[in-house]
Amino acid sequence: MNAQELHVIQALEKAGATEHLTDREKHLIGLAVTITRGCGFCTGGRTEKALADGVSQETLQATTDLVAAVNAGVAVRTMLLGMDGLKCDGPECA
Repeated sequence: MNAQELHVIQALEKAGATEHLTDREKHLIGLAVTITRGCGFCTGGRTEKALADGVSQETLQATTDLVAAVNAGVAVRTMLLGMDGLKCDGPECA
């Protein structure tokens, strides 16, 4: 496990422990993260738990659609920045 993965896990644990989010919100945030991270196993597990906790199939589909739209926007913007020849000096650049 790399440092970034550990950071994501810690952030999810912190979000899950808060009293400021409902269980429904926690399910949807967790699902959005697992979809974005690309883990089918985790996404399946989170989907199962959300359905068992009363989150509707329609809500899960809307969440998936929103995550896909946001991630598509990020991909397009990243490509446009790359085409503009912007240089990245950070450690995330490979």
